[in-house]
Amino acid sequence: MHKYIIEGGFPISGTVKASGNKNAALPCIAATLLTDEPVILKNVPDIEDVEVMFQVLSRLGATVQPGDQPGVYRVHCSNIRSSEIPLDLSKKVRASILFAGPMVARTGKIILPPPGGDVIGRRRLDTHFLALEALGARVDIDGVFSITSNKLVGVDLFLDEASVTATENAIMAAVLAEGKTVIENAASEPHIQDLCLMLNSMGADIRGIGSNILTIQGVKKLGGTEFSIGADFMEVGSFIGLAAVTRGDLTITGTDPRHLKMIKLGFGKLGVRWETEGSTIHIPRGQQLRVIPDLGGMIPKIDDAPWPGFPPDLMSIIITVATQAEGTVLIHEKMFESRMFFVDKLIGMGARIVLCDPHRAVISGPARLSGSELVSPDVRAGMAMVIAALAAEGQSSIQNIYQIERGYENLASRLRDLGARIQRVEN
Repeated sequence: MHKYIIEGGFPISGTVKASGNKNAALPCIAATLLTDEPVILKNVPDIEDVEVMFQVLSRLGATVQPGDQPGVYRVHCSNIRSSEIPLDLSKKVRASILFAGPMVARTGKIILPPPGGDVIGRRRLDTHFLALEALGARVDIDGVFSITSNKLVGVDLFLDEASVTATENAIMAAVLAEGKTVIENAASEPHIQDLCLMLNSMGADIRGIGSNILTIQGVKKLGGTEFSIGADFMEVGSFIGLAAVTRGDLTITGTDPRHLKMIKLGFGKLGVRWETEGSTIHIPRGQQLRVIPDLGGMIPKIDDAPWPGFPPDLMSIIITVATQAEGTVLIHEKMFESRMFFVDKLIGMGARIVLCDPHRAVISGPARLSGSELVSPDVRAGMAMVIAALAAEGQSSIQNIYQIERGYENLASRLRDLGARIQRVEN
């Protein structure tokens, strides 16, 4: 086990390249099961969750080979020998549920232990199973999930919630189903758009990409492809927050500004500004972190919502930024009931936060943070703790960094390249 030792109070400076989108890479990896031809994936982030997904593919019988360049992999699922997701791997990653759709479509069967991943409140799986059942699958639950189907048939499908991973499972099952499927109330995040674009490049017929109504005409067979994963806008948002609270000067290359519009509005309420030129953004030194009141001097609110709303995965980051902004803001986390509980660690560092209930916090800043002993509860809260520690005075240590490194590629070394005083050491 490793931990981070961080000496705070020093601004970051320099240039960093955005990694590939973790949340796009994971379903795209699962989607390689939909063909018996080779698939080349590019710009794949070097993170724990990706490694686990590749291990699952290998245990199922696929061949996974790293390419000559970093972030490039050749996946060939020509000989799938098993329909059972290994328990030891399933419990490591929430995204193991993403094998359900492609495995049922390809082989007619999957046995899936309950998935692991972040503990950020109840994350129901009902929508996945309801969607697969509507397409013709049978779901049996007895300690593990057993999903079988003789034939999937297209259907008009209205999801009971706009779940990202349930939408992805429904898409991957529908592309090989007989006839037409219409998915309404579909999630439409950039990672879902990436999955759809990859599948279309394999020969699928998906229309309405980027909207909440997807029309999918099933095909008999999909082929191989080469596909490059888009930029991770969650990582970009995290680096923006880091630059702002350390009063640093940061340039981020390889971004997709189209996916930063709501993020820019949210951070803008705290006075954070950046400049855009093509796929490069620059967060200049000397940010005037100040809460911008609503009309009439009212306290503003920042809340999350399904795309294109403010991303829930950046709520932990923007809470940390708010502790360093002059003024008062209400943060309303509407989508996960346990995601706010990490703020007690920020309070212990000196942040002025009132946790109203599991979903709302009132933050008054700027607060003078001090180094502390911390434990990462999940990917994004862990990154928020890293940001807080780098903004704080003195030394902090962060345990359970496995949770952070599930979502952030080579984090400690990349931060050191920007001047951060962070070490990754064994306990």
